[in-house]
Amino acid sequence: MPILAILRVFSSTSRHRVFSSFQKPMDNLAPPKPGARPASSFVCDKAFINGEWAAASSGKTFEVVNPANGKVIGSVPDMDATDTDRAIKVAYKAFQSWKETTAKERSILLRKWANLVSENIDELAKLLTSEMGKPLAEAKGEITYGGGFLELFAEECKRVEGNIIQTHIKSRRLLVLKQPIGVSGMITPWNFPNAMITRKAGAAIAAGCTVVLKPAEDTPYSALALCDLAKEAGIPAGVLNVVTSSRNNAAQVGKTICESPLVTKMSFTGSTFVGKLLLQQCASTVKKVSLELGGNAPFIVFESADVDAAVQGAIGAKFRCSGQTCVCANRIFVHESIYDEFVKKMAAVVEKDLKVGDGIDPATTQGPLINKKAVEKIEAHVQDAVSKGAKVVCGGKSKGGNFFEPTILTGVTNDMRCAKEEIFGPIAGIIRFKTEEEVVGLANATTSGLAGYFYSRDLSQIWRVAERLESGIVGVNEGVLSVPDAPFGGWKESGLGREGGRYGIEEYLEIKYVCMGGLQ
Repeated sequence: MPILAILRVFSSTSRHRVFSSFQKPMDNLAPPKPGARPASSFVCDKAFINGEWAAASSGKTFEVVNPANGKVIGSVPDMDATDTDRAIKVAYKAFQSWKETTAKERSILLRKWANLVSENIDELAKLLTSEMGKPLAEAKGEITYGGGFLELFAEECKRVEGNIIQTHIKSRRLLVLKQPIGVSGMITPWNFPNAMITRKAGAAIAAGCTVVLKPAEDTPYSALALCDLAKEAGIPAGVLNVVTSSRNNAAQVGKTICESPLVTKMSFTGSTFVGKLLLQQCASTVKKVSLELGGNAPFIVFESADVDAAVQGAIGAKFRCSGQTCVCANRIFVHESIYDEFVKKMAAVVEKDLKVGDGIDPATTQGPLINKKAVEKIEAHVQDAVSKGAKVVCGGKSKGGNFFEPTILTGVTNDMRCAKEEIFGPIAGIIRFKTEEEVVGLANATTSGLAGYFYSRDLSQIWRVAERLESGIVGVNEGVLSVPDAPFGGWKESGLGREGGRYGIEEYLEIKYVCMGGLQ
């Protein structure tokens, strides 16, 4: 099957099935479902605290800008430490009653929330595209993915179980209980402004915890839309609280969450640098911490690989979300015997099928980067590589505004920035290798360990390499990995803990050992 125009990451008909192929662009998203609301109704100019829309105590606001055209979408409250402390106290009070609800009660509310997300998928996708820039098809895929977490955790909350331990003392019984950890602070990124919230908050709420969440300053509207639907679903006041802030106030909001003694869990997705800082701040109260940080994912194509399938997988792993994901292929290693063939075929697909433009246009497969600073970083990576001997096969230039061409570089070496640093943009640097031992060593020669990919048809090699890659997530003959049911997280400096599936809800539970004596 030829690789066509748009990567649809998640099926709209099955919440679990993942497509790693390109499909024809949609002429338009389907008309809103009966009962669905227009996208404009989700553009809220207030934050969400205690089940109500709230302004900043200072009265200050900041603007949210569409990265595709620079137009202002609207403004939201620029909250600070005072507002954050208020939200924490509200969440702590709500926790006293929310933790007493049954798993069945929480499950029903989460299911209602998931259904409302599904009913409004098209309008939520348009909102997401307007503030983040990704193509509509990808945005719709993310909404489906995000709703999948709510659906999943609606079931997982009913499966939280302790156990009874056998004892050698007849008069005792040893019990292990699992209970909600408490108020959970969260900081989420701009590249998946819907799914990263449902992946975290869905698990916490399912476990019986309450939430104080700060969304990225670039993409607050997707977070507030989820609050709107949570309220409609009947999630009680104070269980989900969203504090919006500009970049200027982000540090004090994050520090307040980390250092508050009322917050017992902190979850963050973002850069490794910021994650380390938050971890230090959480140490003062010995919080349980989940961190999903940066990556430097290897993508290896062995000599036995199906080259066409590997090209297709590399396109999906590299250029989804314009390269702005933590699990994007960052270093593409290709065996010397098929290097030229792979480069030729990949370049042909990039030049023919990847279309840069405003994400609202159904023909677009590559939306804008999030801001001008991101474009400047990508330009610097290309210039650095070329200055050290790399060749630009296609792309390599800004297209004005926040747009940058999908780029393939050959002759990439390990001393180039695009091989050493997380790119977070549409650059595919391709590196030759000779042996399995060599390439596994190169793949693991990084402080990151989030995702890794490889293509091979040698079964013994598949087992060896899957086990030897130092990554929390490994794709074998597959370029798109994420599903709600599977654990997501990294090794080394790529983070702590896991999100998704039954592993994700465990992050919001404490274990209690109860020794009952005098029973005989």
